[in-house]
Amino acid sequence: MRPMWRAAAGLALALAAAAPARAQTRDSVVAGFARPAQSAGPLRLADVYRELEVRSPRVRAARAAAQAAEARVGPARRPPDPQIQLGLMNRDLPGFGLNEPLGMNQVQVTQMVPIAGKLGLAARAARAQAAAAGYRATDALWEQRARAAGLFYDLYQTDRSLEVALETQRLVRQLAGIAGAMYRVGAAQQSDLLRAQVEVSRMTEEIVRMQAMREGQAAQLNALLDRPATDSVPTPELPAMPEALPPADSLVALALLQRPELHAGEQDVAAAAAAEQRARREIWPDLEVGVVYGQRGMPEGGTDRMMSFMLGFSVPIWAGSRQGQMRQEARAMRRMAEADLGAMQAETRARVIELAAAIRRSRRLSRLYRDTVLPQAAATVTSALSAYQVGQVDFMTVLDNQMAVNRYRTELISLDAEGGRALAELEMLLGASLVDAGSSNAVPGGTR
Repeated sequence: MRPMWRAAAGLALALAAAAPARAQTRDSVVAGFARPAQSAGPLRLADVYRELEVRSPRVRAARAAAQAAEARVGPARRPPDPQIQLGLMNRDLPGFGLNEPLGMNQVQVTQMVPIAGKLGLAARAARAQAAAAGYRATDALWEQRARAAGLFYDLYQTDRSLEVALETQRLVRQLAGIAGAMYRVGAAQQSDLLRAQVEVSRMTEEIVRMQAMREGQAAQLNALLDRPATDSVPTPELPAMPEALPPADSLVALALLQRPELHAGEQDVAAAAAAEQRARREIWPDLEVGVVYGQRGMPEGGTDRMMSFMLGFSVPIWAGSRQGQMRQEARAMRRMAEADLGAMQAETRARVIELAAAIRRSRRLSRLYRDTVLPQAAATVTSALSAYQVGQVDFMTVLDNQMAVNRYRTELISLDAEGGRALAELEMLLGASLVDAGSSNAVPGGTR
């Protein structure tokens, strides 16, 4: 009886181990996530990017801020509005008639005229601020792309890991059934049955945890795209990754040259420098010019007309506590802008090198798993099956070896997702695309 049960168990285990990934649809993998009965297809990263560019509230807000900053350039180079005054001069009381010979009606126009290039410097600062806002709008799009890509790869990892977990659960249930049947005829120990049942319960707990995680990740992606939180999100399809990256120093140079946030910082420095230069010229008085037209009726008939011109200027009597403090403030703001730019450049250099190292690490490990670890683990399962059939190893050895294969598959999926997230963040730092978001990876990690 024992050899017959071993043969049956070995056949079932061989079929479970040798079969390729089950033809399990993605709809069934993520059941319970409000997925449509008929999916329109997998979710591509390019689709996320296109929708993000149109719908993202943060991108729209950054673009509106850039438009507002651009609209401030014109007013900055204009002087203050002129003032018009109407006067009824020297009227007699009571009666409000013209006093002779001083009474008249007046129209006075005055205009404040900033000098020493103050308007030009104000316009220069406004143009730099508008340019900085424009670069920040571009950077906001890259930042949101990186966030969306991170959620995309999180969903990919969760969905593919769910597939592996469900396959593993089915396999462990088969093994539990075999162990139970063998235990009932005295061909296996009770510990084999209990271990298999514990493993089924553990896999059920893992699946429930991943399902809840998947719901949260889908809700976050919907929020990023300004969609209802309960909208269905298809299973992501891994895009094709670039074959190689430029050297780290080339990536750093490209990031320092192209990153929109750094360009925005440079424009902040330019705006602060123009504001500082303008503050130094605030000590110069502003001129005020005016024209006065007056007229009055003559007793003998006719109208007496007069014209007056005025020239005035402001007097900076509070220069120490006003203009001097404005200079100090502008100088400090310029130093702050330069320090912020230096900090962003240093952080960019370090982060680019860190991400490049992470990408190389994930690629090397992925290649190691695909080419060496997984084939060796599968061979170990096959060897354990053969040994089990002749009574050389016990039931738990076969189970542990098969669980190790599934664990390696999950780790390979995690490495693929980790590399994708790092590439998305690197794209944000470079301000350039590295991944063909519309392509499809023909060999995703979870199916090998």
